[in-house]
Amino acid sequence: MKKIIFVLLNCRLFERLKIEEIEKLLGCFHARTKKFEKDAYLFMEGDEISTMGIVITGAIHLVREDFWGNRTIIARIAAGEIFAESFACGKSARLPMSVIAAQKTEVLFIDAKKINAVCACACAFHTKILSNMVGELAGKNTHLVKKIQHLSQRSTRGKLISYLSSQARDAGKSDFEIPFNREEMADFLSVDRSAMSAELGRMKACGLLTFRKNHFTLLKKTGKDQGERIKNLSTDSHRGKAFSVGA
Repeated sequence: MKKIIFVLLNCRLFERLKIEEIEKLLGCFHARTKKFEKDAYLFMEGDEISTMGIVITGAIHLVREDFWGNRTIIARIAAGEIFAESFACGKSARLPMSVIAAQKTEVLFIDAKKINAVCACACAFHTKILSNMVGELAGKNTHLVKKIQHLSQRSTRGKLISYLSSQARDAGKSDFEIPFNREEMADFLSVDRSAMSAELGRMKACGLLTFRKNHFTLLKKTGKDQGERIKNLSTDSHRGKAFSVGA
């Protein structure tokens, strides 16, 4: 229980709440925990749900799959973050996506309907929960706008530049780690993995960035330097030189 409380103290939904208040709310919300192995389905697209989840340990992916099994990662939810709140609290309780464990994960499920219903033990601080929920939904909308900006880019390079620039801004520096491996990043940006890896290789050769696995460093080069690198890259391409990208 101490581990759960510690995570919830850093969860936006429980901001400004004291430990004893959180403990009372967990009882009111019929909270329960469940553990999942990597790649396990928490929910499947089309499931009717009445509970929302809070990741305690690990991480999950919200995923859309087409008829042929091709995946698009809508979002990654890490420890301390909530998911499925819009659908569990709204009139439409059917999920338009699947929820899959990205790694070994523990999730706290709570009855979302209880958030909208004032009970005897929660009434003193229920307003805080409702206010925090509004803030959480606003934050999710901001993330959605960011992703739309990434996906609206017409080229693979444009999507990479948009996404990596956003990650650098969030980190507050040009040296950062992303939460995805190559396959997951390709699914998140809705691009072909091989094409994306090749483009990363070209961007590295141009001096735009360096990377190792999920660690990236964005570089600023002078116009003359970039021009020379692009010229050399073009020459190498005409000669049939291939670029490889490490995993």
